[in-house]
Amino acid sequence: MAKYRGPVCKLCRREGEKLFLKGERCFTPKCAFERRGYAPGEHGKSAQFRNRRESDYNRQLRAKQKARRIYGILERQFHRYYEVSAQRRGLTGLNLLQILESRLDNVVYRLGFAESRAQARLLVSHGHFAVNGRKTDIPSMLVSQGDVVQVREGSRSRPYFKELPAIAESKNVPAWLSRDLNALSGTFLRLPERAEIDGNLQEQLIVEYYSR
Repeated sequence: MAKYRGPVCKLCRREGEKLFLKGERCFTPKCAFERRGYAPGEHGKSAQFRNRRESDYNRQLRAKQKARRIYGILERQFHRYYEVSAQRRGLTGLNLLQILESRLDNVVYRLGFAESRAQARLLVSHGHFAVNGRKTDIPSMLVSQGDVVQVREGSRSRPYFKELPAIAESKNVPAWLSRDLNALSGTFLRLPERAEIDGNLQEQLIVEYYSR
């Protein structure tokens, strides 16, 4: 299972904003972006680097890289998602975001069962979740309308999942999901609408990047 293994705080610094890749840590003074809010590398602090004119290509590239990093996806898989979304009816950009939000690791994160998508990916790959009663360890699995995501019975005795209801209760669940903390489960009600997805993502620039 391929994944980025480098320092994730550098990704936020490169994009010039917090991407909240480390969950709760990003809200504390320990966050590297708070201490070094400039781009990584020897030229990151220079005014010339910060004030340079941004080309259309660079804006498109940065929009694509930002979305990849938020959802924790490498380039080949991200490009494949774009090709699938381009073949579907409707707006290609919205289709792409809906596919990304439908990933099992993202659904686990949105349900409040993990502090970050990276942690959700780890929990899923270790086999702690079942979809419609069947164990799955594939974080990239796409969840469909009506699917039920649930913590497996064999995992509920673990300390993390014993404390999970109290932790998850403080986290809001989007309207396109429903959650049952007693059963440690959630239901995928429908695909999210654009207003229910991160407004900082610029899907049209991603479409322009791949349409070159």
